[in-house]
Amino acid sequence: MTIDAFIDALPKVELHVHLVGSASLPTVLELARRHPGNGVPTTEEELRDFYTFVDFPHFARVYRAVNSLVREPEDVATLVTGLARDLAAQGGRYFEIQVTPYAHHMVGLPMRAVTDALDLAAAQAQEQYGVEVAYIFDIPGEYGEESARITVEHALQEPPAALVGFGIGGIEQERPKYRDAYRDAFSAARAAGLHSLPHGGEMSGPETIWEVIDGYAAERIGHGINCLSDPRLVAHLRETQIPLDVCPTSNVCTGQVAHIADHPLPRLLEEGLFVTLNSDDPPMFGTTLAQEYRVAAEVFGLGKSELAQLARNGVTASYLPKDRKEALLAEIDALTRG
Repeated sequence: MTIDAFIDALPKVELHVHLVGSASLPTVLELARRHPGNGVPTTEEELRDFYTFVDFPHFARVYRAVNSLVREPEDVATLVTGLARDLAAQGGRYFEIQVTPYAHHMVGLPMRAVTDALDLAAAQAQEQYGVEVAYIFDIPGEYGEESARITVEHALQEPPAALVGFGIGGIEQERPKYRDAYRDAFSAARAAGLHSLPHGGEMSGPETIWEVIDGYAAERIGHGINCLSDPRLVAHLRETQIPLDVCPTSNVCTGQVAHIADHPLPRLLEEGLFVTLNSDDPPMFGTTLAQEYRVAAEVFGLGKSELAQLARNGVTASYLPKDRKEALLAEIDALTRG
């Protein structure tokens, strides 16, 4: 079996992908035609040109434009089921999608309506595409105390049935000024039984990773790639095996890594850290989850056994029920033996 065929056949889970950032061309086209006049093209050819990644400022403009199309509960559901369709075509079996309730609050969507849409979409993803869905509610870190309050209220008062985690994203450098509010939000979420799944060490250094470990009791960390400059942190991550959800193409597109060949993924693995492979905002960065596995093979030289271990790591670090984890791990093992 060729490496490409192996990657295609490998059962995969996606643990780090954003709701708006997951919108592929067919999904955006559907939304743009539903809500015309937002500066988003409504023909496939024009939309393809609009969507092709250029640089980070362009990505930010596209992200904001697509976000402006999410106005109704139906739009929220369309994003989730669109991602399920796209992942199913790549051998995806399960994903935990980062949802930002504050963004929906800002356009006037009621909590209950958003939750109903997420519940409906999770059922449709399973029924139509055979993909299981879980949700992570995340605070946009640059918006401060109100965003923390809205996010945790939604998570505690009107949670979707598949809500498993609580996170924070956005601009890491803005977080220190809101430290206490964010720590309090994570404390309340954890007390309610949600897992702590923050971003850390993507745009800033080890100090942010230490904060999510010490201040948020992180159980899994989004990105975490800048841990390597702190030997004590590397030793702690090695000892605790806190998973790092790594997104190589994203890190290049956002300018955190200059070239894909310079990405620290190989060194993270050499250091014995627990790494999962993910896509972050895949269509906007011109990638897919399967493509991230191809990058790992073609750029970093990982073979079938190493790719299978990354897939196992994703399953192990997920919040799938135990029996589903065991079934997926057995599938991965069978494919590897074959």
